[in-house]
Amino acid sequence: MNVNLAAFLNEKADKYNCIEFIKNDPVQFPHAFGEKRDIEIAAFLASVIAWGNRRMIINSGKKLFGEIMGNRPYEYVMRGEWERAEGSINIHRTFFMRDLVYLCRGLRYIYSGYDSLEGIFVAEDVWRGIEAFRSILIDANEGETSRHISNPVSEKGRAASACKRLNMMLRWLCRKDGIVDLGIWENISPDKLMIPLDVHVARISRELGLLQRKQNDRKSVEQLTAQLRELSPDDPVKYDFALFGIGVEEKSVNM
Repeated sequence: MNVNLAAFLNEKADKYNCIEFIKNDPVQFPHAFGEKRDIEIAAFLASVIAWGNRRMIINSGKKLFGEIMGNRPYEYVMRGEWERAEGSINIHRTFFMRDLVYLCRGLRYIYSGYDSLEGIFVAEDVWRGIEAFRSILIDANEGETSRHISNPVSEKGRAASACKRLNMMLRWLCRKDGIVDLGIWENISPDKLMIPLDVHVARISRELGLLQRKQNDRKSVEQLTAQLRELSPDDPVKYDFALFGIGVEEKSVNM
C-alpha cells in the first residue's frame, strides 16, 4: 500500500463526500424520495441521464421526475402513463421520451415479478448483475436494445463497456455512508462494487498512476478498482468522491 497516496485520497474523499455535494449532483433525485421502489427507479433513471454538464443533467432530471413523472416514479411506471406519451419529446440530450418508454416498459416487467430491482443485481459479481438487468430490459422490449444501457460484455469487435452510469447507480444504492450514498440495498456489499469510470475519474487516476490503460472500458474499471481495493479493501469505490472531486473542482492533482 502506498501510504501517502492512501492518505491523500482519504482526505479528498472526506472533503467531497459531504451534504453540499448532493445539491450539485444527480444523486439528489433518489434522495428526494422515501419509498424504496421510488428511490431505486429515481437512482436508475438519474444515472441514465448522468452524462454531460452537471447543471444540464439536474435541469433534465427536474423535467423528468417533476414535469413528466409527477414526482411519483413507481406509480408512473406501473400505471403505464408513458404508453400515451409522444416519443419525440426531448428529455436530455439524445435521451427522448421513446427512450424513457423503453425503460419504463422494462421496469414494469421487472416489478411484476420482483419487489425490488435489487433481486436482478444480486449475482456472482457486479458485471453479471448488470448483464442480467440489461437482458431483462431487452426481453421486455421484444429483443430491442437501447443505446442508453451499456453492454458489460464485448461484442462485434467492441470492448466491454465501463458501464459508468449503472456502476454509479450501484454505488448510490449499495453504499450507506449516511451522507451522499443512500445504501438501501442490503445484499450487495460495498467491497464488490466497481468504480464509476467517467472522464474526470479516468484522467485523475492516470495522473496518480492508478490507471495505465488508455481506454475507458471494463478492463480499465477492473484495473482501477483493483488498485483502489488495495487502499481500502472493504470500500474501494469511496474514492470515486476523491477522484471525481479533484477532476471537477481542482482540475489536476496537487499532492
